[in-house]
Amino acid sequence: MANQRFFLYLALALILYLIWLTWQQEHAPLPPASPPAVPSATQGDARGLAEAEDLPELLAPDTPEPSAPEVAPPPAAPRTDTQAPQVQVRTDVLDVVIDTRGGDIRQLDTLTYPVSLQKKDVGFRLLHRDERTHVAQSGLRHDNIQSRPAPASLAPSHHETYAAERSRYELADGQDRLQVKLTWHGDAGLVVEKIFTFYRGAFVIDVSHRVLNRSASPWTGRQYQQLRHSPIPEDRSWLRLPTYTGAAYYDGTYHKHSFGDIEDEPFNMQVSGGWTAMLQHYFVSAWIAEPGQTNRFYSKRVQGEDEPQYLIGMLSASQTVAPGGQGEFQRRLYAGPKLQRSMEEIAPGLDLSVDYGMFYILSKPLFWLLEWFHKLVGNWGVAIILVTIVVKLVFFKLSEASYKSMARMRKIQPRFQALRERYADDKQKLNQALMEMYKKEKINPLGGCLPILVQIPVFLALYWVLVESVELRQAPFMLWIHDLSLRDPIFVLPLLMGITMYIQFKLNPAPPDPMQAKIFAMMPIMMTAFMAFFPAGLVLYWFVNNLLSIAQQYVITRRIEKAEY
Repeated sequence: MANQRFFLYLALALILYLIWLTWQQEHAPLPPASPPAVPSATQGDARGLAEAEDLPELLAPDTPEPSAPEVAPPPAAPRTDTQAPQVQVRTDVLDVVIDTRGGDIRQLDTLTYPVSLQKKDVGFRLLHRDERTHVAQSGLRHDNIQSRPAPASLAPSHHETYAAERSRYELADGQDRLQVKLTWHGDAGLVVEKIFTFYRGAFVIDVSHRVLNRSASPWTGRQYQQLRHSPIPEDRSWLRLPTYTGAAYYDGTYHKHSFGDIEDEPFNMQVSGGWTAMLQHYFVSAWIAEPGQTNRFYSKRVQGEDEPQYLIGMLSASQTVAPGGQGEFQRRLYAGPKLQRSMEEIAPGLDLSVDYGMFYILSKPLFWLLEWFHKLVGNWGVAIILVTIVVKLVFFKLSEASYKSMARMRKIQPRFQALRERYADDKQKLNQALMEMYKKEKINPLGGCLPILVQIPVFLALYWVLVESVELRQAPFMLWIHDLSLRDPIFVLPLLMGITMYIQFKLNPAPPDPMQAKIFAMMPIMMTAFMAFFPAGLVLYWFVNNLLSIAQQYVITRRIEKAEY
């Protein structure tokens, strides 16, 4: 049994070490951005070609997959570097900058989710176009298959410039929604109004394209939406369990689609409903299709001005607008924190962007339980303590049987040592004698391993809850612990946890091997060092769990030693 426990503790230590590496990597500063590329004589043409390449390809109705044209499309005319005017929109939860060139959402701050507790007045910036790009783009494409790209005058892509009525909008007190309208004028009387609708208390933005066909010919086109993201810093460490940053989509099943996948295996497929998204720690941006609406989902790598960039998006079915008539394309953008309850209501499967990985089956109910207790007591730290008690009660009988086994092992330690000395030269007889003694004393040699085996998956599941659930981001507990998702700033909780772990080891039967005994003696120190950099909420769980285990084990051990069992 001692050998089994020895290897289990080593496995636990290895898992903790891997998670510690992850935590360190996730909170390391990003490397400096690459220097901008040196302009060349052909830069204008290259930029025009890049603008053509970052648009979704139009397919003939009977063509299932896109094929490259035999002759590359001519580059678009070079554009000047003059920055288009921008429109700022502010609601109670969002501060957004819309670029009139294309109507891109090029900057989005979440006002109710500050960057840090030290900068509570600065919202976290989810969408941006500064050192690294993460923007939401949308536009129209005319169904002119014979001419690719279609003439810009037939439909405004995200490269065309709109006119804005105002440069600043703000949601007023008592106002529940706010509309921002941009207008584009094409040839022959074609007018497109791009309308953004913001809502009070919501991270959802409705984006619509209203086509006013004042020409003498029918207009047929499609809308597209895409998210554009720069590459993320490469981590060459093979010892890594990172929170996911990259693309994802939902077609009835949740799929991750990393930037490496976009590079190697870009997709192009028809999907009914669903969504496409860019994920990062705690936050998500996602274009959401109407339920039952068929769109073509696509991903591709394009060349930016100084680095490759990655797109994931959707292209709608075509719509024809008769002369003198009007048509409208609608889409919804979610850009904000991964609030599980809200996302469940916005779109099917969107809550799966809170990626608990292989521990989803445990992490999801743990989060629900945490959330329920938080509503009851109003403090996430107290909720973690209550969840720990519930988990302990669920596994109470299993732990009781294990602690009984360990207590009996502790009681027969002198007899065990005597047998080892008697049969020091005969391993077979020693094993036979041990089995007879275990049978007589009703001891399961592996019983002491069960508490560890039970705790490891629950521990890891709670780790992912604390790492992935934005509800716990910047959540205070008490006294000096102001953020349960970060480490204890003065390391008191890890030290207390280490002390309780040492007490637990003292209550367990000592390993017969002196080397194993030394390693066990070092284990609390190792665990304390690892846990010092873990989120305080996780250390709190482990500390409370140890306290409950010590109380339960102490009572059982004392009864066994007094022969009450």
